[in-house]
Amino acid sequence: MSVLSRRALNRALLRRQFLTERTGRTVLEVIGHLVAMQAQEPNWPYVGLWSRIDGFTQARLGVLLESRMVVRSALLRSTQHLAVADDFRRFRPVLQPVLDRTASTSYFRKASGRLDTAALTAAGAEILAGRTLPRRELARLLTLRHPGREGRILAGEVELRTPLVHTPATAMWGRWGTRNAISVTRAEDWLGAPMEPAPVRDLVRRYLAAYGPAGVMDMQAWSGLTRLREVVDAMRGELRRYRDAEGRELFDLESAPEPPDPETPVPVRFLPAFDNLLLGHADRTRVIGDADRRRVMPGAARVLPTFLVDGFVHGSWSVKDGTLRIVPFRPLGAAGTSAVTEEAERLLPFLGAGDVAYG
Repeated sequence: MSVLSRRALNRALLRRQFLTERTGRTVLEVIGHLVAMQAQEPNWPYVGLWSRIDGFTQARLGVLLESRMVVRSALLRSTQHLAVADDFRRFRPVLQPVLDRTASTSYFRKASGRLDTAALTAAGAEILAGRTLPRRELARLLTLRHPGREGRILAGEVELRTPLVHTPATAMWGRWGTRNAISVTRAEDWLGAPMEPAPVRDLVRRYLAAYGPAGVMDMQAWSGLTRLREVVDAMRGELRRYRDAEGRELFDLESAPEPPDPETPVPVRFLPAFDNLLLGHADRTRVIGDADRRRVMPGAARVLPTFLVDGFVHGSWSVKDGTLRIVPFRPLGAAGTSAVTEEAERLLPFLGAGDVAYG
């Protein structure tokens, strides 16, 4: 069984994520390949696609949202993602136990006064049947049915336990930050088709295609699912196996390309906040060191936007008042500064910014 170094895993991951060179694939193909893109804040997936797709523009994703070919909803790890509509129909039911687990935490249970789960989800489904409502209105109507409870949290629990999607305006390119004016509707009404759960092994295959080689703990960290060891063990006959430098068993698709040369040069890349490149594995050292991870994930469920140098996280960045501000975690050197600045300047027009600054 071949042993893969950290750099080998890094290069394999970047190539499958279209970060060694931008791809000419369509936006729909790239989102499908990645399974889903983190969309906690609506603008960030656009940046992730800009770094991966040659010539990407915001309008190309907007058209897919308007045509209902891509949807925004709670998905992986109970967080908001963009997904291809057909993938959402197949994978949301597979991931539903994760969302149910989140909805059963004390945050929701205390606020709902231990309201019967079936009664709450039935009320939400009845209220939303055949129509789209602002989340605030859903909260108000749920409070009328269940007085004494906090409607905002009831609506949040309904959204976790029931496949709902956000209307396109919620996911369109616009101002930075989260947006309060969110409207939701039942997924089956929006898509005109029922949920059709895929076999769990289909989700494993799709994960490996975009994130492999990877171990069982990596798959579980990415998806939020548990007990995937049983699934992977049943798939061993169709998977290639490796070990990492610590001796952990890794799996990959037989059809996947072999990991590239660990010394393959890779360009500077800017990643959005919450990018799954940083969240797709339990062992994230293939792309970010432990010390840097603490700086990029400082708590309060935040994951800062980052930039890669030589394939690894080298700092964070932000955009405010027309300036793209870069914060290196270590000295870049003259060549590194030049390369980061050049990529940042290419990003400026996309962001609608005009200047690059450091520090």
